[in-house]
Amino acid sequence: MILFRKISFWLALAGIAAAGSLVLRLRAGLTEAIMPPPVAPPSKPFASGIAASGIVEARRENTLIGVPVPGLVTTVHVKVWDRVEAGAPLLQLDDRDLRASLPTQQAGVAVAEAVLQKARTPLARIQELHKTGVVTEDELDARRNDVAVAAAQLAAARAAVAQTETLLARLTVRAPIAGTVLQVNVRAGEYIGTIGSTVPPLVLGNIDEVQVRADVDEQIAPRIKPGKRALGYLKGDTQHPIPMEFVRIEPFVIPKRSLTGASTERVDTRVLQVIFAFPSQPGRPVYVGQQMDLYIED
Repeated sequence: MILFRKISFWLALAGIAAAGSLVLRLRAGLTEAIMPPPVAPPSKPFASGIAASGIVEARRENTLIGVPVPGLVTTVHVKVWDRVEAGAPLLQLDDRDLRASLPTQQAGVAVAEAVLQKARTPLARIQELHKTGVVTEDELDARRNDVAVAAAQLAAARAAVAQTETLLARLTVRAPIAGTVLQVNVRAGEYIGTIGSTVPPLVLGNIDEVQVRADVDEQIAPRIKPGKRALGYLKGDTQHPIPMEFVRIEPFVIPKRSLTGASTERVDTRVLQVIFAFPSQPGRPVYVGQQMDLYIED
């Protein structure tokens, strides 16, 4: 019991001493040194300016490739960083059902051609007989109708073949523009749908020239004027400003999207989008999708 009281006494005394030391340090203004930020913030480039944030994109905007019909992917013809020309094949969807029906339809064309030829032979003979009065006008009209029906059946058979060939060609997804493959989100053997999919199978863009899409809060949007100068800073690099060239102001104010990349994330503010272009930076790669901080001249 006596030992317990001694321990309690010394613990209490130590607590009082610690509290007193803390009070003395606070009175003397002894505080922990504030650590500097890991990256120095950029300096203000203009006497009066507007701050904005944006994302780098292809100069003619990124093209999110879609598919005309849902289906199974059998071949992916490209990979990231591939340069493609307009019309180059990108994806191949499963077309076995259409290819299986094509020979039957082509055979139907051959049958319709034979039927038409069969109808034309007696028509020529009856036309000669009609001149001599042996064949009546009704018989001649009946033969002509047979030829017309056979010709229509041949046209329908050829149209069916052309339709199947068009559907087959549509299952080869081709590049709508010349550019670079920025993203491939599908593999051979995967199924692609056309409704409810938020991730495009491929992203294509011309990255020879890039631009940044800056979001300006709607409360200060009236201060944005066309043709103003701007400087951009890549995230993590505040020492190398990039001169920006004004391109245009998007006239439609949209809900602000967070910069995490998820298209479903929203905040309760709206922004005006301003587009600025900038030249390539030798020795400093700039990638599509990078975030940038912009200062726009006010």
